[in-house]
Amino acid sequence: MADIELVTLVNTQVIPICIFLIMMGMGLSLEISDFKRVVNHPKAVAIGLTNQLLLLPIIGFILANIMPLEPEYAVGVMLLVLCPGGTTSNMFTHLAKGDVALSVTMTAVASLITVFTIPIVLNFSLVHFMGEGNQFQLPIVATMLSLMKLTIVPIAIGMLIRKLAPRIAKSTQAHVSRFGILFLTLLIIFLTYIQQDIVIPALIAAGPVSIVLNISTMALGYYSSKWLGLNMPQRTSITIEVGLQNSTLSMFMSLTLLSNYKMSFTPAIYTLIMLFTAGVLVKMLGLKLKNQHNDRKLSAAPTE
Repeated sequence: MADIELVTLVNTQVIPICIFLIMMGMGLSLEISDFKRVVNHPKAVAIGLTNQLLLLPIIGFILANIMPLEPEYAVGVMLLVLCPGGTTSNMFTHLAKGDVALSVTMTAVASLITVFTIPIVLNFSLVHFMGEGNQFQLPIVATMLSLMKLTIVPIAIGMLIRKLAPRIAKSTQAHVSRFGILFLTLLIIFLTYIQQDIVIPALIAAGPVSIVLNISTMALGYYSSKWLGLNMPQRTSITIEVGLQNSTLSMFMSLTLLSNYKMSFTPAIYTLIMLFTAGVLVKMLGLKLKNQHNDRKLSAAPTE
């Protein structure tokens, strides 16, 4: 009985409140000029958003169909690819010396657009993987309104705080990113505790597709932006934005809107993988930038 009450509390209160705070934290880093960047720097933003909003869902759908997945894990893949970006991607872009402004812009625009695309594509995915007449159909308008309350509203509040109290906004941003990662970690621990009997089978089932999805989308982000002539900081931003998803929102939808723990395991497993690969990427790019800096110093040194 205690476990049921805990699950209800987490699903209906804790997760929505924490997502609201995380998205408000994203708003603290945004200004109106970030949205104007779509017009002022259209090439990089267009390449990034095409990767996030079009190619990422297509790759996820293909992988969910060709890999041996149970329907719930396949829906979990779609939940992931429908929720691109997040405060975590902005933080890792900063650590990797990427174009943070581009990263923030992509996250902000994607967060606004996916409010309307998620319910439609997710309902299609539920029918495709779970079959006609399944009990997981979502009311499209009601789902859009729920997502607006958890994304657009807190982002707008955060932006207002930044405009009225910029010092408070600046000092709070880093704490919100850390809180986001901490909450994700605690949520995964909670899922493991509640569904400990299926943790190992879930890892075996959803682990491979999560690895393939993460590596393939990061590679797509990097090489598409490279071939289309973007500079290294822009490539870094797009690579991280496409590879790091808003898995907190994915798990919210599976646990709260769909009330299905099994669907939440793919986002949970993917979270562990994406944080690891993002850490490796930051390390690799850090070494590359350091070597480039040393090479410039050597080339600039006077010769005898």
